[in-house]
Amino acid sequence: MLMAVLCLKAQNVQFHYDLGHSLYGDLSSRPNITTTIEMFKADKWGSTFFFSDIDYFGDGAAGVYWEISREFSLTKDKQWAFHVEYNGGATSIEHTAIASRFQHAFLAGGAWNWASKDFSKTFSLQLMYKRYFKGMGRDGFDGFQTTIVWGDTFANGLCTFSGFADLWYDKDVSGKLIFLSEPQFWVNLNALEGMEGFNLSLGTELELSNNFVFNKNGRNDKFYAVPTLAAKWTF
Repeated sequence: MLMAVLCLKAQNVQFHYDLGHSLYGDLSSRPNITTTIEMFKADKWGSTFFFSDIDYFGDGAAGVYWEISREFSLTKDKQWAFHVEYNGGATSIEHTAIASRFQHAFLAGGAWNWASKDFSKTFSLQLMYKRYFKGMGRDGFDGFQTTIVWGDTFANGLCTFSGFADLWYDKDVSGKLIFLSEPQFWVNLNALEGMEGFNLSLGTELELSNNFVFNKNGRNDKFYAVPTLAAKWTF
């Protein structure tokens, strides 16, 4: 079990063509390309995870966002852990030279993790205190966030269904809650005969959100379901 945990790691780069600007008139100014760099690595003390999203317009980068988290195992079976996390980034406003920072946040709390014996199926549940720091014209404030993360690789490794769902408190939105989920479906070409070692996956992501996405009117008070066409290379 320890050797399996020490070997458990994943790094990948993703490319997403975002269809939100085509599906919703009030998202016409939304960037249409996103690249994601993602890394997860487990060790004998717990695990480290980070990802960074970079959004692009046709003439260059529009913004960057990143999260980094560390878990410290609290039990020998590594199912229970103490979780700490940082979120932050910056973005342009409606394709102009004006830039704005995300109100950065610190999170801390508990996590429960589960994995099948071969790690083809994983699940994590996190419940955290969330502290927003002063910025973006808003005072700092305290809240909470609950997160689930899942992964399921099946059909002899050909397909992967993975993603996350976040629900967190924000004092300034309708209902005081923001929801965001990004389920992904991938077809892993390296599972095909003769394609071993060719670690390209093709698929899609569906961004489901409420009170999260800012539209061209400067409001974040709607539900959106935004799909992407995606490719991923796993190292």
